[in-house]
Amino acid sequence: MANPSELLNDVIDLATDAGERILDIYQTDFDITQKEDDSPLTAADMAAHNAIVAGLSILTPELPILSEESAKIPFEERRQWQTYWLVDPLDGTREFIKRNGEFTVNIALIDNHESILGVIYTPVSGLTYYAARGHGAYKRIKDGEATRIHTRKKAPGRTTVAGSRSHRGDSLKAFLAHLGDYDIISMGSSLKSGLVAEGKADIYPRLGPTSEWDTAAAHCIVDEAGGRITKTDLSPLLYNTKESLLNPEFLVVGDPDYDWVRFL
Repeated sequence: MANPSELLNDVIDLATDAGERILDIYQTDFDITQKEDDSPLTAADMAAHNAIVAGLSILTPELPILSEESAKIPFEERRQWQTYWLVDPLDGTREFIKRNGEFTVNIALIDNHESILGVIYTPVSGLTYYAARGHGAYKRIKDGEATRIHTRKKAPGRTTVAGSRSHRGDSLKAFLAHLGDYDIISMGSSLKSGLVAEGKADIYPRLGPTSEWDTAAAHCIVDEAGGRITKTDLSPLLYNTKESLLNPEFLVVGDPDYDWVRFL
């Protein structure tokens, strides 16, 4: 396998191509079906999935691929994987259905249970976040210049929180009540983690269900920007360590030295 940083441009191209396929369907009167877990599925999810899987299979034929839309791979098989691709072809299907533009294509490379490459592409705006381990995190809008991004240290006073548009539960409400003065930026998909990575938000607390493909791409980006994604007890959030592909509750923080746990 090539050095992860050497794969970045190709992976960005794959994410962009998948995004174009999503936009082709975004403009139509598309059908919506329900998956077994009652989450929505559209033709755009599958079009992006097929494009990404085909592209990654050519780019790195030796590496397995786990995508949200092909997730029924037994753990007995997955546990043998050291390095593999973890893909959410359309993160934020609910935002796609609402046509609010806040959905993304997420592609991550996992090695030894950790994310070592991440690409988040936003089809409507052309915004891309990307990173490879040891090479920093970057943001680019359409064909503009890439700029390196960094998280911010927690300043005294008000806290800026990135929060979900579609998922608000009692645990999050309790966390916010303990937090004191705060401003909340509501955003769909992995864009919330992007806000933390580029220093526009201090924290994204996810105190509800997600899957491993929801966090993997953002994980490398946040790490390389200087932040952290951890479980709520501050232990590492790891990938492909168990039968279930569900994440525990987690925190995306810009300042890892700040005591966020006291607000839980």
